[in-house]
Amino acid sequence: MIGFVGSVALAGRTVLHDVRFQAGAGELVAVVGPNGAGKSTLLRALAGLLPGGQPDPVRVAWLPQGARCAWGMSVAEVVALGRVPHGDDGGEAVEAAIRACGLSALRGARIDRLSGGQQRRVMLARVLAGAPSVLLLDEPAADLDPAAGHEVMALLRGRAGAGACVVAVLHDIGLALHHATRMVVVDGGRIVADGVPADVLPAAASAFGLPYGLSDRPGLLPP
Repeated sequence: MIGFVGSVALAGRTVLHDVRFQAGAGELVAVVGPNGAGKSTLLRALAGLLPGGQPDPVRVAWLPQGARCAWGMSVAEVVALGRVPHGDDGGEAVEAAIRACGLSALRGARIDRLSGGQQRRVMLARVLAGAPSVLLLDEPAADLDPAAGHEVMALLRGRAGAGACVVAVLHDIGLALHHATRMVVVDGGRIVADGVPADVLPAAASAFGLPYGLSDRPGLLPP
């Protein structure tokens, strides 16, 4: 379980206002909201990366938005870095993470020569190799095509089903509706809705300034 209660001010500006958030084992929580709403700050607070926090690199893994590697390391070498907190080379844990992220054919490739989407998968594999009980992911489907985005979210749903606590910041409400067990809507630095994804869809649509509708396949509909 992981949680945060309080407010966060950065550079003299309050970014999160009186937030109360908690997530537990077995949950895949999608945090959605417009740019600048405070989603990434909430994730950093949960990870203990803000002043006063106490991050646990073995239990909690944090994948920031836009994470990249410019070094000429192989995919397998980068994924193995996820085992550093454990003090071992990972062995099967690294190979399992590579397979889970669809990187077997690229395990020997230099990461700095891969596309943005491929690098994103490598960074996710590095996180998974560490076998954390809590995964905090900022836009894990960024740079991926729609099919790959669903594959990644299905993978994370599987990790939650196996007992991990997964919290993911998403801009794609469709991914949240399809895969998340719970959706939290952040707007103006406050949590404005929290619940079953289909139930909080109106609040999510409002936060993004979009129309909404519900059908037999819930999702955002055009006006």
